[in-house]
Amino acid sequence: MTDAAASAPGLRAVHPSWWTTIRRAVVVLIIDAIGVAIGAWLLSGVTITGFGAFTAAALIAIVNAVIWPTLSRLTLPISALTLGLGNLLLSGAMIWLAGHISGGFEVDSLWWGVALAFVVTLVNIAMSTLLGIDDEGVYWQGVVRRAARKHQAPPTDVPGVMFLEIDGLAYEVMQRAMRNGHVPEFTRWLNAGTHRLIEWECDWSSQTGASQAGLLHGNNHNMPAFRWFEKERGVAMVSNHPRDTAVIQTRISNGLGLLADDGVSRANMFSGDAPHTLLTLSTITVRGRGRIGQDYYGYFANPFAVLRTVILTVVDATREVWASAQTRRRDIRPRVARGGLYPLVRAWTTVIQRDLAAAALISDIFAGRPVGYSTFVGYDEIAHHSGIERPETLRALSQLDQQFARIVRAAELAPRPYRFVILSDHGQTDGTCFRQAHGETLEELVRRLTDDANIDAPLYDDEGWGMLSASVSEAAASPTAFGTAVRTTTRGLEDDGTVVLGPQAARARRTDKKARSTGTPVGPSNMTVMASGCLGLIYLTDEPGRCTLERITNRHPRLIEGLRMHRGIGFVLVRRDDGHSVVIGASGTRDLTTGAIEGDDPLAAYGANAVDHVRRTDGFDVVADIMVNARFDAVRGEVPAFEEFVGSHGGLGGSQSYPFVLVPGEWHVPAERVVGAEAMHRQMVRWLSDLGQRTDGPAWAPAEPER
Repeated sequence: MTDAAASAPGLRAVHPSWWTTIRRAVVVLIIDAIGVAIGAWLLSGVTITGFGAFTAAALIAIVNAVIWPTLSRLTLPISALTLGLGNLLLSGAMIWLAGHISGGFEVDSLWWGVALAFVVTLVNIAMSTLLGIDDEGVYWQGVVRRAARKHQAPPTDVPGVMFLEIDGLAYEVMQRAMRNGHVPEFTRWLNAGTHRLIEWECDWSSQTGASQAGLLHGNNHNMPAFRWFEKERGVAMVSNHPRDTAVIQTRISNGLGLLADDGVSRANMFSGDAPHTLLTLSTITVRGRGRIGQDYYGYFANPFAVLRTVILTVVDATREVWASAQTRRRDIRPRVARGGLYPLVRAWTTVIQRDLAAAALISDIFAGRPVGYSTFVGYDEIAHHSGIERPETLRALSQLDQQFARIVRAAELAPRPYRFVILSDHGQTDGTCFRQAHGETLEELVRRLTDDANIDAPLYDDEGWGMLSASVSEAAASPTAFGTAVRTTTRGLEDDGTVVLGPQAARARRTDKKARSTGTPVGPSNMTVMASGCLGLIYLTDEPGRCTLERITNRHPRLIEGLRMHRGIGFVLVRRDDGHSVVIGASGTRDLTTGAIEGDDPLAAYGANAVDHVRRTDGFDVVADIMVNARFDAVRGEVPAFEEFVGSHGGLGGSQSYPFVLVPGEWHVPAERVVGAEAMHRQMVRWLSDLGQRTDGPAWAPAEPER
């Protein structure tokens, strides 16, 4: 195999010696024996005598090594469709079988075997963490490697590339995390000179939907926000709604996305035209994508994967409850409510989705896939509710650092060399949410300024709910009788078979219930107010086309004036009857058509490229009648979210506009900052082309001179 680190010294780990491997195996055996002994002490259905604990640990390892790979593959569809329950029972069965083989180790039933598996896994996690041992063993990777050979691409010296995205992590936060020791693996790469950390700038719509559309497809046109309203169709579009995401992809894809050349998309909003997808919102309803659960084999190949995930999920949810209580007790502000189902949603993103995506990527690497892209949303989810640099947020970032290190180590055994790019799609900016700071929501403000109670303001969910919806929907979309049953019984089901979970589904159910109880349909409102972080969109839905400033003022004389003078609003964008679009702030205006400024420039605080960003969005067909950006406090570095978030993104202001790329040090890097997700896509395609991939890919603009 070609040396994967020939041009990246220090990144590649040294293969362990036989002595190191044996020593590690002995340590793991001792840990498992301790787990068995503790289990026998706790569980009445488990009995050991003499040295039965060591015998049991050895037998469990042997049974798992001999029988598990075959059984787990045969039962893979069941494990996937039951969300891991089949895997859980199978792991208990392996322990129960080992108890029938050994004389000094007895397990009374399958259920006691499952209980013992929980205890052994818990002890393994605790001891491995204490001793600094990787709890994902060489055995598991060996099983996955053997399975991957059936789909393995021919060995090649052309490096593969894995793009690993940390959703919502700003460049400046990454810098501080490196400096303060929160991401030791990334810091090691930087110190060794194998990688460079660079800053880039996303679009006005600084959120995952538009950014990933640009990064993966090179096209995020007509995506003004995370959610928007399309007047001609009379529908609202939401980026993390699987049905809407599929529609958006048909609009932006030309078949030559970043991952079109036998690439893999894992846990993304859009597929990048990858033929291999998992937990990808735009493709989860596509039927006939192969054997059920085949992309999950890398996860279920580990005998204790589900048990480990369940334990870590409970631990993470407990940490969230504790952290939330501490925040309230110490009166830390800004803060938002973090109760209800949020601890479970957080655990889903920080543990379950992370583990599934990482296992799938390791399988992809063993199969020699040329390019892959995966999003890890845990940091973003916690930052929304806790803040961008709170202890619990940085802990999630540290866990991603460890997970990525594991993926890189797995690449040592791949049939081709691999390069790794760590990047983010946007950042976040902290602040007290608009409602807490000013006593009303954006919807309530608009209602007060228009004296109109008939205003629609959809409830919102975030990327965490989107990923949870994706996983359930993927199971529901399976072409089996079981899958059909899920599709027809799951609450929040869309008419295309898509499962929609979270506040959006709850609101839809309440609306349907209201319509049934009153006997009259709930009709559309004449005004819609939508929010995407610190970006607000106001549509007069009964006005065809884009409603102009004069028409808005005629209908609602106080609206524009009230918005621009509000202390929580930085600027609004509207179009006049003469076709000129204007940005209006509290003490000045800017004409986007002529560039004329009267008074203070309302965009001055939002960066050197703010005018270009706003002008580009102004040209979209689906831009709102009134675009509202919250006020950025440059002194405090804060912006208020129109949603109930501490850390927010979606508009302009602060670190939300400046994500990062940690790129191999020998690669070409533009002399100037890359501006816009579409421009970053072209740079990513160039990197693939420079490595020998994408020779017939889409054209990209000539790069700037190297620095």
